[in-house]
Amino acid sequence: MELAWNSVFIVLLSFSCRGLDWESDRNFISAAGPLTNALLYQSSPLGTQGSKFAAEDESIYVCQQPLPAFLPEYFRRVHASGITHYKVFLPWAQLLPAGSSENPDNKTVQCYQRFLETLKTAQLQPLVILHHQTLPPSTVQRSEVFADLFADYASFAFHSFGDLVQIWFTFSDLEEVMKELPQQESRSSRLQTLTDAHRRAYEIYHEKYASKGGKLSVVLHADAVSELLLEPSTSSLAKGAVDFLSLDLSYECQSEASLPQKLSKLQTIESKVKIFIFNLRFQDCPSTRKNSTGLLFSLLEAISEHQVLTIGSDVNTLLSCSPSSKRSGPCSRMGSRSLQASAPRDVGRAAGSSPQGSAYRRVWATFANQSRAERDAFLRDVFPEDFLWGVSTGAFNVEGGWAEGGRGPSVWDPMGHLNAARGAVTPEVASDSYHKADIDVALLRGLRAQVYKFSISWSRIFPSGRGHRPRPQGVAYYSRLVDSLLAAGIEPMATLFHWDLPRALQEHGGWQNDSVVDAFLDYAAFCFATFGDRVKLWVTFHEPWVMSYAGYGTGRHAPGLSDPGVASFKVAHLVLKAHARVWHHYNSHYRLQQQGRVGIVLNSDWAEPLSPERPEDLTASERFLHFMLGWFAHPIFVDGDYPAALKAQIQQMNQQCPSPVAQLPEFTKAEKQLLKGSADFLGLSHYTSRLISKTQEDSCIPSYDTIGGFSQHVDPAWPQTSSSWIYVVPWGIRRLLQFVYLEYTRGKVPIYLAGNGMPIGETEDLFEDSLRVDYFNKYINEVLKAIKDDLVDVRSYIARALMDGFEGPSGYSQRFGLHHINFNDSSKPRTPRKSAYFFTSIIEKNGFLPKVVNRLPSPSTSNFPPKMRAFTFPSDVPSKAKVVWEKFSNQPKFERDLFYHGTFRDDFLWGVSSSAYQIEGAWDADGKGPSIWDNFTHTPGSNVKGGATGDIACDSYNQLDADLNMLRALKVKAYRFSLSWSRIFPTGRNNSINRHGVDYYNRLINGLVASNISPMVTLYHWDLPQALQDIGGWENSSLIELFNSYADFCFQTFGDRVKFWMTFNEPTYQAWLGYGSGEFPPQVKDPGWAPYRIGHAVIKAHARVYHTYNEKYRQEQKGVISLSLSTHWAEPKSLEIPREVEAADRMLQFSLGWFAHPIFRNGDYPDAMKWKVGNRSELQHLATSRLPSFTEEEKRYIRGTADVFCLNTYYSRIVQHRTPRLNPPSYEDDRETTETEDSSWPATAMDRAAPWGTRRLLNWIKEEYGDIPIYITENGVALTNPKVEDTDRIFYHKTYINEALKAYRLDGVDLRGYSAWSLMDNFEWLNGYTVKFGLYHVDFNNTNRPRTARASARYYTEVITNNGMPLPREDEFLYGHFPEGFIWSAASAAYQIEGAWRADGKGLSIWDTFSHTPLRVGNDDTGDVACDSYHKIAEDVVALQNLGVSHYRFSVAWSRVLPDGTTKYINEAGLNYYERLIDALLAANIKPQVTIYHWDLPQALQDVGGWENETIVQRFKEYADVLFQRLGDKVKFWITLNEPFVIANQGYGYGTSAPGISFRPGTAPYIVGHNLIKAHAEAWHLYNNKYRASQGGVISITISSDWAEPRDPSNQEDVEAARRYVQFMGGWFAHPIFKNGDYNEVMKTRIRDRSLAAGLSKSRLPEFTESEKKRINGTYDFFGFNHYTTILAYNLDYASWISSFDADRGVASITDRSWPDSGSFWLKMTPFGFRRILNWLKEEYNNPPIYVTENGVSQRGETDLNDTLRIYYLRSYINEALKAVQDKVDLRGYTVWSVMDNFEWATGFAERFGLHFVNYTDPSLPRIPKASAKFFASIARCNGFPDPAVGPHPCLQPEGEEDAGPTISPMREEEVQFLGLTLRATEAQTALYVLFSLAILGVCCVTFLSYKYCKHSKQGKTQPGQQELSTISAF
Repeated sequence: MELAWNSVFIVLLSFSCRGLDWESDRNFISAAGPLTNALLYQSSPLGTQGSKFAAEDESIYVCQQPLPAFLPEYFRRVHASGITHYKVFLPWAQLLPAGSSENPDNKTVQCYQRFLETLKTAQLQPLVILHHQTLPPSTVQRSEVFADLFADYASFAFHSFGDLVQIWFTFSDLEEVMKELPQQESRSSRLQTLTDAHRRAYEIYHEKYASKGGKLSVVLHADAVSELLLEPSTSSLAKGAVDFLSLDLSYECQSEASLPQKLSKLQTIESKVKIFIFNLRFQDCPSTRKNSTGLLFSLLEAISEHQVLTIGSDVNTLLSCSPSSKRSGPCSRMGSRSLQASAPRDVGRAAGSSPQGSAYRRVWATFANQSRAERDAFLRDVFPEDFLWGVSTGAFNVEGGWAEGGRGPSVWDPMGHLNAARGAVTPEVASDSYHKADIDVALLRGLRAQVYKFSISWSRIFPSGRGHRPRPQGVAYYSRLVDSLLAAGIEPMATLFHWDLPRALQEHGGWQNDSVVDAFLDYAAFCFATFGDRVKLWVTFHEPWVMSYAGYGTGRHAPGLSDPGVASFKVAHLVLKAHARVWHHYNSHYRLQQQGRVGIVLNSDWAEPLSPERPEDLTASERFLHFMLGWFAHPIFVDGDYPAALKAQIQQMNQQCPSPVAQLPEFTKAEKQLLKGSADFLGLSHYTSRLISKTQEDSCIPSYDTIGGFSQHVDPAWPQTSSSWIYVVPWGIRRLLQFVYLEYTRGKVPIYLAGNGMPIGETEDLFEDSLRVDYFNKYINEVLKAIKDDLVDVRSYIARALMDGFEGPSGYSQRFGLHHINFNDSSKPRTPRKSAYFFTSIIEKNGFLPKVVNRLPSPSTSNFPPKMRAFTFPSDVPSKAKVVWEKFSNQPKFERDLFYHGTFRDDFLWGVSSSAYQIEGAWDADGKGPSIWDNFTHTPGSNVKGGATGDIACDSYNQLDADLNMLRALKVKAYRFSLSWSRIFPTGRNNSINRHGVDYYNRLINGLVASNISPMVTLYHWDLPQALQDIGGWENSSLIELFNSYADFCFQTFGDRVKFWMTFNEPTYQAWLGYGSGEFPPQVKDPGWAPYRIGHAVIKAHARVYHTYNEKYRQEQKGVISLSLSTHWAEPKSLEIPREVEAADRMLQFSLGWFAHPIFRNGDYPDAMKWKVGNRSELQHLATSRLPSFTEEEKRYIRGTADVFCLNTYYSRIVQHRTPRLNPPSYEDDRETTETEDSSWPATAMDRAAPWGTRRLLNWIKEEYGDIPIYITENGVALTNPKVEDTDRIFYHKTYINEALKAYRLDGVDLRGYSAWSLMDNFEWLNGYTVKFGLYHVDFNNTNRPRTARASARYYTEVITNNGMPLPREDEFLYGHFPEGFIWSAASAAYQIEGAWRADGKGLSIWDTFSHTPLRVGNDDTGDVACDSYHKIAEDVVALQNLGVSHYRFSVAWSRVLPDGTTKYINEAGLNYYERLIDALLAANIKPQVTIYHWDLPQALQDVGGWENETIVQRFKEYADVLFQRLGDKVKFWITLNEPFVIANQGYGYGTSAPGISFRPGTAPYIVGHNLIKAHAEAWHLYNNKYRASQGGVISITISSDWAEPRDPSNQEDVEAARRYVQFMGGWFAHPIFKNGDYNEVMKTRIRDRSLAAGLSKSRLPEFTESEKKRINGTYDFFGFNHYTTILAYNLDYASWISSFDADRGVASITDRSWPDSGSFWLKMTPFGFRRILNWLKEEYNNPPIYVTENGVSQRGETDLNDTLRIYYLRSYINEALKAVQDKVDLRGYTVWSVMDNFEWATGFAERFGLHFVNYTDPSLPRIPKASAKFFASIARCNGFPDPAVGPHPCLQPEGEEDAGPTISPMREEEVQFLGLTLRATEAQTALYVLFSLAILGVCCVTFLSYKYCKHSKQGKTQPGQQELSTISAF
């Protein structure tokens, strides 16, 4: 009753206080506050337990972040009780610790800003007091500066908080402030100081800061007012410098007349003074509680009777509020701090004082008597505004990449392999997130997640767990992930340890070894230092209970130890110490700089007593929580030690058992201090609940339950999940959160809910996870109740998990993911489940209230130019745009296809496209009317493949969330979609509006705009309402107005958000396919007339709609409108034939110009079209043309009716003129063209790809229609392969977008946007669902229509992110020089150049035999003559001199020296040739590099088995001995074998090289390789032992290898395939020689496994003996390396019965279409791979000295000596070699292949690699230098690439010019730049004189002409005298 009176009093008080201009009774101030620590203590949820505020602490609360979570609710209840204002005391000393506003404490400032905002949000106005007590130290020294300092502080406060505050007070207690001033000064002096300070603040406020209605005062004791007013020096405190009088008033109950007397006295001293009672105190009142009503009326009477102008009063003493009151109830009456009494829960004793007062008992008591309905009531509300929503993963769950980048094994890796031995799965690949950081972030974008909790793999950073050399690849992975998250606006929450201890640490005891604490600290410190600038939320340990319990207790988790009594507790002990150490390290070293937070995530079930009536079960339940949660939480969050219940239970168990059951370690006092408070937040994981009973049987067998003294049970009524341990018990999470708040966090630290979710099983519906949706719905709602009803400070909800992953013992059978992962697909595709879309909806609504659609911002689009101005004249025939063919058609293929790097304009509009009928489905849902496509597909004989319909299609009508998810993930800026006319107007007319359809499009548009995606809306995409077709469709002229009506409605309804409109999509197809060929509905087959009639109607309908928008909506909506036109590019068959150019132009005019010409030019059809149709109509004896004509008025109406040009284009055609038949008339025949495709263009499911056509088409549009903004609104490729790995689509988009980029950057085309077709697979018209255009795969066999991102989606997102294709930093050209002494060389091989195949006793080689065998060599070429180098030593030396090389690499023909391969006969003539060659080289200062064997084995040796016969090893050694002996005194550089891989694999595997053996592909190559390696080793040892000392040369082997990149870098299988490719090619021979004498493990393992699988008893790969390994290992002086190209590799599994090198390698390869071609099918120009493989050699083989012994490129049909392709190749490849040198690769030399064109093995002379052109038709075979020869010579002379920025380098001058003149050159004159020319000084001087003379002459001429002009112009107008004067004056 008294409570109600108090509330009534406030109301009465406000009505009784009249006057003032504040301005009415409604402005009466009812003030409460300030907030004290005692009040906070009383107001904590669930009472005093857990509060960090003391019950007796009456001091004023000083703001600290974070604010107590219950404050908003508390202030709301204060306001609900009638309070209007709340007092806030600012702490001067805390805000400005140094006393100056220049150095504020920003944290405190921000805290008070938030505090004031919280008040304002609760509709309470702040009353802010600048100073109450405690001055900053700097202010108390000298009172003479106090006023200045206070004025500075006041100004700072006004500036910082003024937008939130309207009423200010300078001081609240002058007497207390005076006590702080220097006491040696008199009281009056100190009072004067405060008066001056107040007055200064008042003046500053009103001069600079006072807002409308802003007031300022100072609080005075009522008894002192008279004294202050009467004293002139202080009167400003009561008048003049105050806006109202503020009083500290005491009311004496024993003398009730005192209050009226005090108030009336004030009126007599200062009439009409406005009074605010700041403090109201009751004194000498025996029982305020009993007499409060009387006191209230006494005060009311005093104010009323004396007409005191009271503007407000403090009512704090009368009322108080507690958030523990019922949610809807008012504030309670203040009675001696008895707030606890009003709380519904017992909050009496401190925790642990007795069971009845414990946190658990209070929570239990609160909910024990809840009815089921009350417990499960659903709360419709929202979470706090700054609540964080997220998802989580763990490294070992998802990363895979178990050995990538040098990662060390973790405890889970051997555990996984053990499982694999049992037939289970391993975590080696898992979800492959290590390769999919960008893909995972795309999932998060789609979800709209705000935080992502992931863990760092310790062993990925430090493989052994220790050390100071982290693995850079692992660091780069996490850096990339963090950067991607931040770029997406997602907060990273990084977990340092999620159960995956490095195995190396476990081998030393792991978490049972104390040293692991130091190792963890080092690891954490590195992570803080490396990632802490970006990561602000850190988790030290994730669920350490699980590791302690399952890893060391039950042994079910890694490391698999079962010791629950000792190891579990030891592990937990060290984990706690490690956590505390890490927290303190962050606190001391990083917090100040990084401003992050460090916490721990603990897991816990909720525990309910099995039998609530049994006290022992209640106690056991509480003990269960202490054992599970308190084990870790109590030391950190309470007192630094284990819970008393846990310690007591273990002690009791140990006492009652004969020997100790458990050993609980003890913390030292120092450790307890370190532990206590060592967390900034408590992360909580919760999944389920348990029913707990006291264990019935005492057991001394150690287990978790027996040690704890409890048994766990579940209620059979609880729904079970696929996991045996997770039951659905939503209400448990609310109770657990309250328990955590009371027991641990106590308002001091926030709670982050960091793990909650449930799995589904593999047998369940993998996409329609409704049970999980229900789980999330209920659990999240219980969290909301905990926050809203119980005021628990929960800051986040993080769902487990982002995706399916490896779940420990259960492998992949437990699916926790919001995204499904197909683990059977090597791409590990991620597909959102229903739960993902549900979770997104919760995030978007921030809870459970309907989404409020506020006024959405206009979507961003490109800056559109002013309205387009169309050409007013028609296009020529052929059009002037033919310049496009003239410009581009003669481009060489290399130049045409060369990839261009650059970016588009900043506001480029990246989008994707779809159309209504193709994706929406719901064909007859919610009142939609049928369209012509509905009718068509439901009619038998529609010719749609598979009889498909769009009835369901992608079901986008019901899957809006799924579509928005994809669009957000893609990062597109625009989404082009079409409206279904019959979904909005079922009958096609505006009298049949379907609100359901309108609502669908509104929701779609709102969702797009909310996601910052611009809607691009097509009004009509072929799906005419059937009702309109029934009246004739587009042949009925009324359709124009009906379409306009429909468009008008759409503009009006959606135009406030849609700024980009297209009226029609591809009207050419609409007209021809629908009305010409009749393939599309409405199936009209009238090819000669109807298409033109339909096109005519469409153009007029478009113009009508354009004008409607222009006149009614444009000014307000500010959008653009156009239509989407389509065409393919037309390339004339021959540019030299004019009529074929005209035919190509005509094709474009008939397809594109048909609609573009009227709209973008002159309002009429193109003349090419009018003439052809008109002429053919006349030839057909028709009276008029079949092409309708526009009136002049219609032309003016149509012209210029588009703001931008929208283009759909897909492919190109080669066009020729043809003369077709006249009848029957047809649109297709009217064009008089025929179209073909080039078979070399890449094939697709529908048309071949010719990307270069896009650039030409864009240029043609620019030339034909002017410089208009162009948007590509459709471009994409159809594939039949439904897989998510769609590399062909990546190549398509990559090359087509690149051509568009060229058009924009190089040609000046105003390209503004690009939209890929299409967003997802859909109904593809007549192809049904057989072809796939989608960036997303849709499973049409699944009723849920799940959408899965393809590889192309990731690529397209990358393009969008980069806004094009910028040049990667690593590909930028590097200027610089190779090391001094770098060797430049050129290469050849004996058989390829020597010829003279039977001359001078040469024996036959296997290549002589092979080339003379039919069908072995292209064009039946042979090396019989080749380049005839045997007879042209001098010419070859000249060629080498042209190249400027210092070395020449050539090979010796074995059969020329030893005709039968043995030393039985040495052919001296042959040896003499090489001696003469070497002598000629040395005479020219060129050093020989001799290859002993380059593939041309003597046929005599092949006849006895060749390289398959082990005797060849000795034969090769003997042959080498001859060469060393005879040539070694002059040859200092030997190569034993050239490319043994080719010898073995192509010669004896494929059979494409000599000797052409292919029938033992699984064994012969390996035997040959084995013998090659041994032969090399023997030759090396021979030279090393016998010749090295005397000859001083070096000897090694040349190994060849391509570089391999994974086809899909995000696919672990492809990554491994690429690695395997290089190991099988280069590593086959390099590993034994350069590493360990044996084959690499990859080869040995795969060949052995496949051999055994095929039923063999041993591997097909031969084995080396131990002695052979020792002899082979290290047989090198350098690494000779041949490299040409790079491939893209992917895994290919062959059947086990296939025995071949390729099957063993298990790799397929492709090449990127953007890589330039060469003359060899296998050689694509990929310079980047050169640097990468050189670095690989460095890392793999310990950086040996490397000589590149071959590198070059071929061309076919080469006749032009200007070989720009080869120059490009050499420049880019050699530059990559220079970068490799910078990478510290020990590269010593570079050899170009080849000196001259030569016999290129199986391709004969067709492929030319030479830097010199050899004319094979000239019997003299001249070597003619190509442009590349000169270019290479400049590189060799310069030893690299001189930087042009430092000026021209002398080495760039040709040698002949450089050396011209005497042997001793005279001093060269200084060169100067003159008019762009480089001249000698004397030449420049002469030129300057000449120029000066010419300038003088020019001036004289101009003067003379000016004079003559002036004379002529003035003749007859002036007198002669005047004329003369004028002329003189002019000078």
